Amino acid sequence: MAVAPEALSFAGCLYSDSDLAATERGFRQALQLAPDDPSAWSNLGAILTILHQDETAERCFRSALARDAGYAKARFNLAYLLLRQGRMEEGWYCFEARDWYQRLDEHFTCPRWAGESLAGKSIVIGFEAGHGDMIQFCRYAAQIKAVGATRITLVCHPALVRLMASLTTVDEVLSFHQHVPASGWDFWTPPMSLPYFFQTRLDTVPAAIPYLAADPAGIACWSARLPASALKVGLAWKGNPRFENDAARSLPALATLAPLAAIAGVHFISLQKGPGEDEITQTEGFDVLDLGSRFTDFADTAAVIASLDLVISVDTAVAHLAGSLGIPCWVMLADRMTDWRWLAHGTGSPWYPQQMRLFRQASDGKWEPVIAALASALRDWHDGPANFR
Repeated sequence: MAVAPEALSFAGCLYSDSDLAATERGFRQALQLAPDDPSAWSNLGAILTILHQDETAERCFRSALARDAGYAKARFNLAYLLLRQGRMEEGWYCFEARDWYQRLDEHFTCPRWAGESLAGKSIVIGFEAGHGDMIQFCRYAAQIKAVGATRITLVCHPALVRLMASLTTVDEVLSFHQHVPASGWDFWTPPMSLPYFFQTRLDTVPAAIPYLAADPAGIACWSARLPASALKVGLAWKGNPRFENDAARSLPALATLAPLAAIAGVHFISLQKGPGEDEITQTEGFDVLDLGSRFTDFADTAAVIASLDLVISVDTAVAHLAGSLGIPCWVMLADRMTDWRWLAHGTGSPWYPQQMRLFRQASDGKWEPVIAALASALRDWHDGPANFR
């Protein structure tokens, strides 16, 4: 297999399982030809991380940085590995090597916040990454307010504006599709840099749940469409197909969850918006109420979730939304490139300590055992809410 010379980050690791061994051999051959090339060391480390060879992968990333301390892709790749292991002190530092907030740096004329006192200051939190990332990290607005900031503005995706208006510590919410001034604040910050500056560790993750809220009028409107009795479970089985690891994290189809249909006393509600919503009418023997296709934004999704007993989701924004609202959520996690925020092991999450239960694939990457575990947990539901977790 030919190996491209450019360096990889995890956003670029799109190899199929059958390619991984060949790709590893290719990068090792590249190192034999150029043993001091930091990109070759970083590339090999990225592949080894996907293969769960963490110790060797870490040595590769550190070898890359020993040859070029400013090599950002190696530092970012090392951040992924460290954060997934819960080694947050160095992990957040290395995570600052990411470059996807460059548009914010080019837009704002006020200085980027670097940990200075915010007492009596104003700050704008820019948008970064996807909807789920914004839902997870908007919690840091409370941290900013607690250290004395007098005015906080949040810029976010259009579909999040109504939802983010429920943040009690934020003074203004702007869509990035509307005019966002280049100045008018003392500082700006990317949201995913806030854990670094607030020195977040596993035992200090800010988890005052709920920190988002559904609109009461929206709850009243949507709850009228829900079944009046039995247990109500929301489903989200696919993420954004543009996400680099979506083929692994999303279910092949709604039909993958069909074994859940055999559990008595449960009504299933689709929270799926976009890809996958057409599968509801194509899945025989699985009665799922389609509400997701009617959502206009995440405020609608939140209003439905607030009326549910449980959400079952793949690793996508719906899971973060349920957690932020304080609704129990069971998250199905792929073994391949499990996102760092869920850590490498365990069934719980420090980000949503009372809300989340994680169901992980085994190394074979099959969903059937995961669905069987979900079905077993749902059957236990009848013994009481304690079985949610």
